Order: sequence, then structure tokens, then C-alpha cells
Amino acid sequence: MIRAVVFDVGECLVDETREYGTWADWLGVPRHTFAAMFGAVIAQGRDYREVFQPFKPGFNLTAEREARAAAGKPEWFGEDDLYPDVRPALAKLRADGLWLAIAGNQTVRAGGLLRDLFTDDVDLIGTSDDWGASKPDLAFFERVADVVPYTTDEILYVGDRVDNDLRPGAQAGMHTALIRRGPWATIQWDTEEAKRLPTFRVDSLLELPALIAEFNSRER
Repeated sequence: MIRAVVFDVGECLVDETREYGTWADWLGVPRHTFAAMFGAVIAQGRDYREVFQPFKPGFNLTAEREARAAAGKPEWFGEDDLYPDVRPALAKLRADGLWLAIAGNQTVRAGGLLRDLFTDDVDLIGTSDDWGASKPDLAFFERVADVVPYTTDEILYVGDRVDNDLRPGAQAGMHTALIRRGPWATIQWDTEEAKRLPTFRVDSLLELPALIAEFNSRER
């Protein structure tokens, strides 16, 4: 049975359109040009951080985040950046008695923003910077398994990426769900792994409560 649901952050809970737009602004390039390069990098299966290099060779994401913060333009997201299905889906899943967590590749600063937004809605919030392990490394999912009070095969990890979420989550022994939104899921949706690996494929987080209830009824 599925007893715990763990959510990725970017393009699962948080719409990152505004944040990536601010990166284009920071680099001084048109937003549509930056977005086109971003999609090309994803479609080629490359690390998304490579998108910055053509615009600024030698770009270092950590250093640039610090420079943005020093310039009064730190990374930020808030209530308006959440997808509209997030709050009602979390409320329904919690009402159904599921244990909930948020865990993704995020900075310490982003972890603070997540806690401001979701402390009352979930049981745990963890980030890669908190844990010293990042997706797709199996160590990240082992850390998730350590903090969830259920067995690995009772955890559903929800994300938007085959490479970062589904593949390592399944390798760790978890159930997975692929949410179709954002650039990764849009590009990867029709791939063989995107069809084969996830327990569920959804267009909205609001589909999860009924799917989980049906799954659990079969497992009883």
C-alpha cells in the first residue's frame, strides 16, 4: 500500500517560469532565447546547468546565486508561483490519512521558502543542501527513505522528470508518479521510460487521491 507521498519541488509544486525568466534577465539575454536553449539542452539529455554556458562561458551557478543575492535579486518563489492544484491536492491527501513530505534539489534558502509556505501542510521538508545528496544520486532517495516512517515500497515519489525522479526513485524501490507539466515532463512524456516506470501518470496533482485510494484497495 502507499502510505506516504513525497513531492519534488520545481515544476511539481512550483512553477519555475518566473525564476528562469529572472536568470535570462540576469544574463542579459531575451527570455525566449534562453527558453529555447533550455528546451534544447533538456531534449538532448544534458544537465540543465549547461544552458548557461553559451551565454556566459564558465558560468558557476553557486557563485552566480551569491552574486544575485548580493545585488538584491536572490532566488525567490512564493504563493503566486505554486501551481493551482497544489493546495487542494495536499489537503485531500492529508485528509485521506497519508503522510506527506517535500524533498527536492534545492538550496538552503529555497528550503526556508518552502518551510514558510508548507510547514502546516506536510510532515517533513528536506532539500539536497540539507542532506548533502542530490538527485539523481541514489543517496538522495536513501535519505528520503530514512526520514519517512514507512517502508520504501510504501512511498510514492511525485516528480516531473524521468532522469531525476522516476528512474532513481524506482531503483530505490519506491512507487513513482510523473506529473505532466514543465519542460522536462513535456519533452519526456512519450519516451519509453516515462510510460513504463511510473506507477501513475497524471496531468494534475488532484488525480492522485483517487488513484492512490484505488491502488490501496487492490493491495488490501
